[in-house]
Amino acid sequence: MTSDKLMSAYSHSLMKYLSLLLLVSSVLAAPAVADAPASTLGVPGQQTAQVFHLAGSTEPAGTLHYWLHLPAGAKPDAKEKFPLLLFLHGSGERGTDLEKVKTHGPPSLIGKNPDMDRCIIISPQCPPTQWWDTKLLRSLCDELAQKLPVDPARRYLTGLSMGGFGTWSLLEENPTYWAAAVPICGGGHPEAAAKFKDVPIWIFHGAKDPAVPVKASEDMFQALEAAGGHPQKTIYPEEQHKSWIPAYNDPSLWRWLLAQKLPAAGK
Repeated sequence: MTSDKLMSAYSHSLMKYLSLLLLVSSVLAAPAVADAPASTLGVPGQQTAQVFHLAGSTEPAGTLHYWLHLPAGAKPDAKEKFPLLLFLHGSGERGTDLEKVKTHGPPSLIGKNPDMDRCIIISPQCPPTQWWDTKLLRSLCDELAQKLPVDPARRYLTGLSMGGFGTWSLLEENPTYWAAAVPICGGGHPEAAAKFKDVPIWIFHGAKDPAVPVKASEDMFQALEAAGGHPQKTIYPEEQHKSWIPAYNDPSLWRWLLAQKLPAAGK
């Protein structure tokens, strides 16, 4: 099955059993975002709810609600620059209840991983029934990089499931922007691998994943190698869809990620 067909089949199956749930939750949970605090710069040492609106766009297409984690000392005028980590959740965390974004991945591990806690972490929420808008995500990162002490040589990208697909898409569209990427149980376009073959990438997947077949990651790995890249991959032989649990809890992943730097500030 081609990557495009795999993505289409994955989307269709998810939408089939989530559509009713998402419709109900979008109505019942709306106040959770409307009432969320939205401090422009956040609070160092904490994770705060934020709202980003793309200038010139129309509601709600140009709006993202997100969690922003700032390390201690990450003030706008700080001399020290900090790594930026963009995390993209899976389809189950879409909606209007921002608390759902803390279910998995980096926003659920803040305070438990000293290496990860050194990063400025952006954890946006994808609106109900939608997929990741890569241009909106890039605009969000650019705006925060102007307001916060972000190290332009250390911008990192990771996502799981639907966010894994989003990670591959962002790599394809912004190949010189990211210092490294960690797509987990996702898939992309193997024919585009040459565009981002030089980006350090560590791929994770469960061999027994029933939602996104491991072939989606294997195809991307093979395409990157064929294009001259040097990706890493970890396939958990007994893991099913939640391969992000052992991946994000692996200290070696964070040591590897934070060691990656762009040779020059990416654009």
